[in-house]
Amino acid sequence: MIQVTRLIQISTRFLILLLIFPLVGNAQTAILKGSVVDAINNEGIPFANVFIQNTTTGTTTDLEGNFELTGLKAGLYNIEASFLGYASKTLFEVELFNNRPTTVVFEMEQDEKQLQEVEVKANPFKKLEETPLSIRTIGVNEIQRYPGGNRDISKVIQSLPGVASSVSFRNDIIIRGGSPAENRFYLEDIEIPTINHFSTQGATGGPVGMINVDFIREVDFVSGAFPANRGNALSSVMNIKLIDGRDDRPGATFTVGASEVAAAFETPLKDKGNLIFAWRTSYLQLLFKALQLPFLPTYNDFQFKTKLKLNQRNELTILGLGAIDNFELNFDANTTEDQQFLLGTLPDNDQWNYTVGLRHKLFLENSYWTFVVSRSMFNNRAIKYQNNDDSSEDNLTLKFVSQEIDNKFRVENTARIKGWKYTFGIGAELSKFTNQTFNKVFIPNFGELTIDFDAQLIFGKYNAFGQVSRSIFNNRLDISLGARIDGASYNASMANPFRQFSPRLSLNLGITERLSLNFNTGMYFQLPAYTLLGYQDSNGNLLNQDALKFINNKQVVLGMQYATQKNSKLSIEGFLKLYDNYPFLLNDSISFANLGGDFGVIGNDIADASSEGRSYGVEFLFQQKLFKGWYGILAYTLYWSEFKDKNGDFVPSAWDSRHIISMTGGKKFKKNWEIGTRWGIQGGAPYTPFDLVASSLPANFDNSGRGLRDFDQLNTQRTIWFHQLNVRVDKKWFFSKWSLNLYLDIQNIYNFQGEGVPEFTVERDDQGIPLLNSNGTYNGYTFTSSTGNLIPSIGIVVKL
Repeated sequence: MIQVTRLIQISTRFLILLLIFPLVGNAQTAILKGSVVDAINNEGIPFANVFIQNTTTGTTTDLEGNFELTGLKAGLYNIEASFLGYASKTLFEVELFNNRPTTVVFEMEQDEKQLQEVEVKANPFKKLEETPLSIRTIGVNEIQRYPGGNRDISKVIQSLPGVASSVSFRNDIIIRGGSPAENRFYLEDIEIPTINHFSTQGATGGPVGMINVDFIREVDFVSGAFPANRGNALSSVMNIKLIDGRDDRPGATFTVGASEVAAAFETPLKDKGNLIFAWRTSYLQLLFKALQLPFLPTYNDFQFKTKLKLNQRNELTILGLGAIDNFELNFDANTTEDQQFLLGTLPDNDQWNYTVGLRHKLFLENSYWTFVVSRSMFNNRAIKYQNNDDSSEDNLTLKFVSQEIDNKFRVENTARIKGWKYTFGIGAELSKFTNQTFNKVFIPNFGELTIDFDAQLIFGKYNAFGQVSRSIFNNRLDISLGARIDGASYNASMANPFRQFSPRLSLNLGITERLSLNFNTGMYFQLPAYTLLGYQDSNGNLLNQDALKFINNKQVVLGMQYATQKNSKLSIEGFLKLYDNYPFLLNDSISFANLGGDFGVIGNDIADASSEGRSYGVEFLFQQKLFKGWYGILAYTLYWSEFKDKNGDFVPSAWDSRHIISMTGGKKFKKNWEIGTRWGIQGGAPYTPFDLVASSLPANFDNSGRGLRDFDQLNTQRTIWFHQLNVRVDKKWFFSKWSLNLYLDIQNIYNFQGEGVPEFTVERDDQGIPLLNSNGTYNGYTFTSSTGNLIPSIGIVVKL
């Protein structure tokens, strides 16, 4: 009833705002300008055609490859560019404003058919020789308008095939049955350790994203067929590309969303470049408090980017990204079993992290060099007292203080010579990991144990890679062959990079102009989590140093794609992933691959490299890019994710949801109205039941506040299926000096209550103290909490 009342209140406020804002301002005309350049040497292409899709409006570039279209109506357009000897290119959903010109750059790829002086009509969906399948490109408008996404890229990719999710308030990215620890993220080709606030150390997930979408241009998301210049990933690689700042005058964007307020600024830097800077602060704690959640997260983040065009041949990008997170307990939410459980298990947690990096591009006649230097730092602190009583240090059950520091350098060259495409390069990293741990634990068959150590680990990493691609048989068959080696000075096995030799092969066969058959196979390696690498005993010995290896994953992907003439495509892909050398946690006797979907730290334990696993399945996708106002994605995935248990038998992993269905779509109406919906359904997640006897021992529950899983029954139970419908309504106004976007977003509109993984607790007295039985144990039992809330919100975005 409370949620329905809140929905009515939010909807009423939205209607009031709709009545107010149309009284302001009048629309004028918009300007589209930009350039068409060769993707390899960055030289402008003169006399290229640029036009707005499905209209007669267009122009040609000047001698330097620049163009400008004026007298346009503000709104969203698909823009196409073409020139003889180059594959034509479409930029989807480019937004034009009355108060600022919109600048775009078409990076055109040459084609061998240029020798025949014909125009090559390209597939509007991105497809690279190195990655002919398992790649999706997401535009900024798709992110901003995504129903229930709260302008968060981690939520948006859940509409794609092969992407599963964990509980409703987390952003864990689960790709084709792999754990959340198997993903890598890049910002303008500069690697960043995480894209989420309150990130789970040892994995990548968290409750809310830390990338400000106001400055995102597009996101390339790759779930297989990884190119050789992207390493240390087993499930996905995401490269987030930012817009360039304004080149005419300073501007600003102000956003008030469901959980945050943000400000972003941009300005030209004389004639050489531009600067953008963004800052956000949250009031997520107010939303969580209204939902009576027992934890109150607050966060701040910032990001900046400056791009300097030193001359026609040299381009410099400098960027930074950082976050400060604070996680406090809400002791007023102490009524239900679920609330009491979370209060008893969640620690007070503070995190901060940053990445600063520099990318220099040097363009030559037939190639370009990319130089990347960056530094990342992640700081995590978690403290827990028994019964949350910090009056005495004797009550301390957990203290974890850790830092991860990475200094990275990478250089690579990309060239096109006589129909061949070459990429090669090297990379080096210097990493430091510190870990101060005090933890009281109970291990069945061993008893109560206090883990107390202060560790420091410094080691180097290095890699080399190369890839060559070629089109043959009159451009009907694209072949790409690549290889990569990775090494680390952590131990003797990892130090030899040829033990981590990872070849890969991609094929793209054009059966017809619009129908293609695609194939990829490869071997990929990933370093285990720092928490595993740096785990020590009280004498300073690295307990896992002799046992751990690079995780190995062999993949095969086969797919078919059909692209229509109306900005849509149909595709089907089958995949097989075989894991080897995965860390196996010896105390719990489970694979590390099962962890990563919860708050806190994973991997701070003794392990070896004996775990094996497999994931296989099929994905179906229908995608409609914007066409006559309509857009949408329909995706279905059927898959199996399995890892061996301690007996050597394959059992479902924690990510084996089996079925994923996602339907996302919307319609743009006249006068800049837009309505979008997203309905998702996912099969039940496997989980392991509790050992009720061991869980009820005071030696366990007093220290951890939670039960002990019975790993003899690893993942033998499942939750119920989960489904949710989100709806969003947008209205935009374009004025002469500013623009306004007002939206109403409703998550879980029919208020479906899903089923979480059962948890363990004990009977308590009126003061909340556990009741002790005559045999010296607690009376323990399990309970199941619901997941999912009806969450309406209003958002306002103002661009100056």
